[in-house]
Amino acid sequence: MNNTTRITNKGQVTIPKHIRELAGLLPEMEVEFRFEDGRVILEKTFSPPNRVERAIERLRRAQPCISLTTDDILDLTRGE
Repeated sequence: MNNTTRITNKGQVTIPKHIRELAGLLPEMEVEFRFEDGRVILEKTFSPPNRVERAIERLRRAQPCISLTTDDILDLTRGE
């Protein structure tokens, strides 16, 4: 399988899809570049979750404070 790609005028490269999948690289994921022994090394970074991600995770773990059925919610939105 050909893993050769070109560097654009902006210094960008496209990581082949099968390599991204094998490495678990996803869109918008941060990566780190290093130069070691004449090689360019690319690694995933494990940055701490941002404020929004932490808030979403807290909401997912939270226990509901009230229990409403779908019908209850529809009644409330209709003003009944």
